[in-house]
Amino acid sequence: MSDLTGKRALVTGASRGIGAAIAKALAEKGADVAITYERSADKANEVVRAIEATGRRGFALQADSADAEAVKRSVKEAAEKLGGLDILVNNAGIARGGPVAEMSLADIDAILDVNVRSVVLASQAAIPLLADGGRIISIGSCLAERVPFGGVTVYSMSKSALLAFTRGLAREVGPRGITVNLVHPGPTDTDMNPAQGEQADGQRGLTALGQYGKPEDVAAAVAFLASPAARQITGTGLSVDGGANA
Repeated sequence: MSDLTGKRALVTGASRGIGAAIAKALAEKGADVAITYERSADKANEVVRAIEATGRRGFALQADSADAEAVKRSVKEAAEKLGGLDILVNNAGIARGGPVAEMSLADIDAILDVNVRSVVLASQAAIPLLADGGRIISIGSCLAERVPFGGVTVYSMSKSALLAFTRGLAREVGPRGITVNLVHPGPTDTDMNPAQGEQADGQRGLTALGQYGKPEDVAAAVAFLASPAARQITGTGLSVDGGANA
Protein backbone atom coordinates (compact mmCIF):
# COMPACT_ATOMS: atom_id res chain seq x y z
CA MET A 1 0.00 0.00 0.00
CA SER A 2 1.63 3.23 -1.17
CA ASP A 3 -0.21 5.78 0.95
CA LEU A 4 2.74 8.21 1.13
CA THR A 5 3.26 8.56 -2.61
CA GLY A 6 4.58 12.00 -3.42
CA LYS A 7 5.37 12.87 0.19
CA ARG A 8 8.77 14.22 1.17
CA ALA A 9 10.35 13.18 4.45
CA LEU A 10 13.40 13.95 6.57
CA VAL A 11 14.55 11.40 9.14
CA THR A 12 17.32 12.53 11.47
CA GLY A 13 20.03 10.17 12.70
CA ALA A 14 19.08 7.48 10.19
CA SER A 15 22.32 5.79 9.14
CA ARG A 16 21.50 2.70 11.23
CA GLY A 17 19.09 1.09 13.65
CA ILE A 18 15.62 2.52 14.16
CA GLY A 19 16.29 5.57 11.99
CA ALA A 20 17.39 3.48 9.01
CA ALA A 21 14.32 1.26 9.37
CA ILE A 22 12.06 4.32 9.46
CA ALA A 23 13.65 5.81 6.34
CA LYS A 24 13.21 2.54 4.44
CA ALA A 25 9.61 2.10 5.63
CA LEU A 26 8.63 5.58 4.48
CA ALA A 27 10.23 4.97 1.09
CA GLU A 28 8.41 1.64 0.76
CA LYS A 29 5.16 3.55 1.36
CA GLY A 30 6.02 5.91 -1.50
CA ALA A 31 7.87 8.85 0.09
CA ASP A 32 11.10 10.46 -1.06
CA VAL A 33 13.41 10.50 1.95
CA ALA A 34 16.39 12.53 3.13
CA ILE A 35 18.35 11.35 6.15
CA THR A 36 20.97 12.91 8.37
CA TYR A 37 24.00 11.19 9.81
CA GLU A 38 26.87 12.30 12.05
CA ARG A 39 29.88 10.17 11.05
CA SER A 40 28.80 6.97 9.30
CA ALA A 41 28.81 8.13 5.68
CA ASP A 42 29.15 4.59 4.32
CA LYS A 43 26.16 3.33 6.30
CA ALA A 44 24.14 6.42 5.38
CA ASN A 45 24.83 5.77 1.72
CA GLU A 46 23.67 2.17 2.16
CA VAL A 47 20.36 3.49 3.46
CA VAL A 48 20.11 5.86 0.50
CA ARG A 49 20.64 2.95 -1.87
CA ALA A 50 17.89 1.02 -0.12
CA ILE A 51 15.57 4.01 -0.52
CA GLU A 52 16.41 4.29 -4.18
CA ALA A 53 15.82 0.56 -4.64
CA THR A 54 12.14 1.23 -3.89
CA GLY A 55 12.02 3.69 -6.79
CA ARG A 56 12.03 6.75 -4.56
CA ARG A 57 14.60 9.53 -4.21
CA GLY A 58 17.03 9.40 -1.29
CA PHE A 59 19.59 11.85 0.07
CA ALA A 60 22.14 11.67 2.90
CA LEU A 61 23.06 14.90 4.70
CA GLN A 62 25.91 15.16 7.21
CA ALA A 63 24.74 16.91 10.37
CA ASP A 64 25.74 16.57 14.01
CA SER A 65 22.51 16.76 16.02
CA ALA A 66 24.45 18.32 18.90
CA ASP A 67 25.28 21.28 16.62
CA ALA A 68 22.40 23.76 16.58
CA GLU A 69 23.35 25.37 13.28
CA ALA A 70 23.86 21.98 11.61
CA VAL A 71 20.39 20.87 12.69
CA LYS A 72 18.72 23.95 11.23
CA ARG A 73 20.81 23.79 8.06
CA SER A 74 19.96 20.13 7.45
CA VAL A 75 16.22 20.80 7.54
CA LYS A 76 16.54 23.59 5.01
CA GLU A 77 18.84 21.52 2.80
CA ALA A 78 16.50 18.53 2.92
CA ALA A 79 13.56 20.67 1.81
CA GLU A 80 15.64 22.10 -1.03
CA LYS A 81 16.72 18.68 -2.27
CA LEU A 82 13.27 17.15 -1.93
CA GLY A 83 11.40 20.12 -3.36
CA GLY A 84 9.50 20.69 -0.12
CA LEU A 85 8.77 18.86 3.12
CA ASP A 86 5.76 16.91 4.36
CA ILE A 87 7.17 14.73 7.14
CA LEU A 88 9.82 15.36 9.80
CA VAL A 89 10.93 12.43 11.94
CA ASN A 90 13.09 13.48 14.89
CA ASN A 91 14.89 10.21 15.45
CA ALA A 92 18.45 11.22 16.39
CA GLY A 93 19.22 10.45 20.01
CA ILE A 94 21.95 9.35 22.36
CA ALA A 95 22.01 7.43 25.64
CA ARG A 96 24.54 7.99 28.39
CA GLY A 97 23.95 6.38 31.75
CA GLY A 98 25.07 6.74 35.32
CA PRO A 99 23.81 8.04 38.65
CA VAL A 100 22.95 11.74 38.57
CA ALA A 101 25.51 12.47 41.29
CA GLU A 102 28.29 11.07 39.10
CA MET A 103 27.37 12.39 35.66
CA SER A 104 29.65 14.94 34.07
CA LEU A 105 28.37 18.24 32.77
CA ALA A 106 29.57 17.21 29.31
CA ASP A 107 27.37 14.10 29.37
CA ILE A 108 24.35 16.01 30.66
CA ASP A 109 24.78 18.69 28.00
CA ALA A 110 25.21 16.08 25.26
CA ILE A 111 21.99 14.29 26.20
CA LEU A 112 19.98 17.50 26.34
CA ASP A 113 21.50 18.92 23.16
CA VAL A 114 20.72 15.85 21.05
CA ASN A 115 17.59 14.43 22.66
CA VAL A 116 15.78 17.69 23.39
CA ARG A 117 17.30 20.76 21.77
CA SER A 118 17.74 19.18 18.34
CA VAL A 119 14.08 18.11 18.33
CA VAL A 120 12.97 21.65 19.14
CA LEU A 121 15.29 23.25 16.58
CA ALA A 122 14.52 20.80 13.77
CA SER A 123 10.79 21.23 14.36
CA GLN A 124 11.18 25.01 14.51
CA ALA A 125 13.05 25.00 11.20
CA ALA A 126 10.55 22.63 9.60
CA ILE A 127 7.31 24.40 10.56
CA PRO A 128 7.47 27.14 7.89
CA LEU A 129 8.56 24.56 5.29
CA LEU A 130 5.99 21.86 6.02
CA ALA A 131 3.00 21.58 3.75
CA ASP A 132 -0.41 21.92 5.41
CA GLY A 133 -1.44 18.49 6.65
CA GLY A 134 2.18 17.62 7.36
CA ARG A 135 3.60 15.42 10.08
CA ILE A 136 6.12 15.88 12.90
CA ILE A 137 6.97 12.59 14.61
CA SER A 138 9.58 12.23 17.33
CA ILE A 139 11.12 9.10 18.83
CA GLY A 140 10.75 8.99 22.57
CA SER A 141 11.29 6.02 24.90
CA CYS A 142 9.35 3.70 27.18
CA LEU A 143 11.47 5.33 29.89
CA ALA A 144 9.77 8.69 29.34
CA GLU A 145 6.91 7.92 31.72
CA ARG A 146 8.32 5.15 33.88
CA VAL A 147 11.84 4.73 35.24
CA PRO A 148 12.07 1.14 36.55
CA PHE A 149 15.77 1.23 37.44
CA GLY A 150 18.49 3.73 38.29
CA GLY A 151 21.24 5.10 36.10
CA VAL A 152 18.99 6.43 33.33
CA THR A 153 17.50 9.45 35.10
CA VAL A 154 18.87 12.18 32.82
CA TYR A 155 18.15 10.16 29.69
CA SER A 156 14.58 9.52 30.89
CA MET A 157 14.15 13.21 31.66
CA SER A 158 15.23 14.10 28.13
CA LYS A 159 12.62 11.78 26.62
CA SER A 160 9.96 12.92 29.06
CA ALA A 161 10.52 16.51 27.92
CA LEU A 162 9.29 15.49 24.48
CA LEU A 163 5.87 14.70 25.92
CA ALA A 164 5.20 18.34 26.80
CA PHE A 165 6.81 19.56 23.59
CA THR A 166 4.62 17.26 21.49
CA ARG A 167 1.42 18.30 23.23
CA GLY A 168 2.17 22.00 23.06
CA LEU A 169 3.35 21.97 19.45
CA ALA A 170 0.28 19.98 18.38
CA ARG A 171 -1.83 22.91 19.60
CA GLU A 172 0.29 25.45 17.75
CA VAL A 173 0.31 23.80 14.32
CA GLY A 174 -3.05 22.04 14.50
CA PRO A 175 -4.88 24.80 12.63
CA ARG A 176 -2.79 23.91 9.58
CA GLY A 177 -3.71 20.24 9.81
CA ILE A 178 -0.17 19.33 10.90
CA THR A 179 -0.06 16.52 13.44
CA VAL A 180 2.63 16.10 16.09
CA ASN A 181 3.19 12.75 17.77
CA LEU A 182 5.67 10.60 19.66
CA VAL A 183 6.59 6.95 19.27
CA HIS A 184 7.95 5.29 22.40
CA PRO A 185 10.14 2.24 21.66
CA GLY A 186 10.85 -0.31 24.33
CA PRO A 187 13.83 -2.67 24.25
CA THR A 188 14.70 -2.81 20.55
CA ASP A 189 17.46 -4.86 18.94
CA THR A 190 19.96 -2.30 17.62
CA ASP A 191 23.69 -1.63 17.80
CA MET A 192 23.03 0.63 20.80
CA ASN A 193 20.97 -1.98 22.67
CA PRO A 194 21.54 -5.48 21.25
CA ALA A 195 19.11 -8.25 22.11
CA GLN A 196 22.08 -10.36 23.27
CA GLY A 197 23.72 -7.60 25.31
CA GLU A 198 24.64 -7.75 29.00
CA GLN A 199 21.48 -5.93 30.10
CA ALA A 200 19.15 -7.66 27.63
CA ASP A 201 17.62 -10.28 29.93
CA GLY A 202 16.75 -7.66 32.51
CA GLN A 203 15.07 -5.51 29.87
CA ARG A 204 13.11 -8.47 28.52
CA GLY A 205 11.87 -9.09 32.02
CA LEU A 206 10.29 -5.63 32.09
CA THR A 207 8.08 -6.35 29.09
CA ALA A 208 4.75 -8.17 28.99
CA LEU A 209 5.81 -10.11 25.88
CA GLY A 210 9.21 -11.07 27.24
CA GLN A 211 11.00 -10.22 24.03
CA TYR A 212 12.94 -7.49 22.25
CA GLY A 213 11.35 -5.61 19.42
CA LYS A 214 12.87 -4.99 16.00
CA PRO A 215 13.57 -1.59 14.41
CA GLU A 216 10.91 -2.44 11.84
CA ASP A 217 8.28 -2.53 14.60
CA VAL A 218 8.98 1.10 15.45
CA ALA A 219 9.19 2.02 11.77
CA ALA A 220 5.74 0.58 11.15
CA ALA A 221 4.27 2.82 13.84
CA VAL A 222 5.99 5.88 12.38
CA ALA A 223 4.75 5.03 8.89
CA PHE A 224 1.21 4.75 10.23
CA LEU A 225 1.38 8.12 12.00
CA ALA A 226 2.74 9.66 8.79
CA SER A 227 -0.14 8.27 6.75
CA PRO A 228 -3.56 9.77 5.97
CA ALA A 229 -5.12 7.14 8.24
CA ALA A 230 -3.65 8.98 11.28
CA ARG A 231 -4.96 12.43 10.38
CA GLN A 232 -7.01 12.63 13.59
CA ILE A 233 -4.18 11.56 15.90
CA THR A 234 -2.07 14.36 17.37
CA GLY A 235 -0.45 15.46 20.60
CA THR A 236 -0.01 11.94 21.90
CA GLY A 237 2.44 9.06 22.21
CA LEU A 238 2.23 5.57 20.77
CA SER A 239 4.10 2.89 22.74
CA VAL A 240 5.87 0.13 20.79
CA ASP A 241 7.43 -1.43 23.86
CA GLY A 242 6.20 -5.01 24.15
CA GLY A 243 4.14 -3.97 27.16
CA ALA A 244 7.01 -2.51 29.17
CA ASN A 245 4.67 0.16 30.47
CA ALA A 246 1.59 -2.07 30.72
